[in-house]
Amino acid sequence: MKFRTLAAVAALATVTFAAQAHGPTRQKVSESIEINAPADKVWAIVGNFQDGSWIPVVEKTEGKGGNEVKATRTLTLKGGATVEEELAKYDAEKKTFMYRINKVDVKTLPVNDYSSTVEVEGEGDKTKMTWRGAFYRGYMNNDPPPELNDEAAKKAVLGLYKAGLENVKAKAEKGS
Repeated sequence: MKFRTLAAVAALATVTFAAQAHGPTRQKVSESIEINAPADKVWAIVGNFQDGSWIPVVEKTEGKGGNEVKATRTLTLKGGATVEEELAKYDAEKKTFMYRINKVDVKTLPVNDYSSTVEVEGEGDKTKMTWRGAFYRGYMNNDPPPELNDEAAKKAVLGLYKAGLENVKAKAEKGS
């Protein structure tokens, strides 16, 4: 009987230690906006993977492969930093695409292993655009510095999403 008790205590201690030594948890965020414009008009703004100009921090987009899976693009941000991305899924009929960041400096966007989905759903002149993502914080070990922790990563991504969605809303509702 004592053997089983000691084994249980040892197992519990191992589980507790493993939990304390656990690295970062995958973060998930989502942001949506209602747009007073038809879905086709909104999709015309965001649906071309090779054009990231709807994202306010993007100065220039260069890429290869169009809207085919494995297409790539490099976003040059205002200030000169770059983000390299790859298209993972694309469905023009459903007005959705999914991409991954292959390379970004954590000082630019404090994330690792980032993937994101953009969806446009509409009925008549009302459209809902959703941008959601999943990622790990910028610092993959325990005890991250504040600028690379989970909160910093979520804040940066949500800020990017909100600015992008607001920009799409303004463009679609203005008619440009």
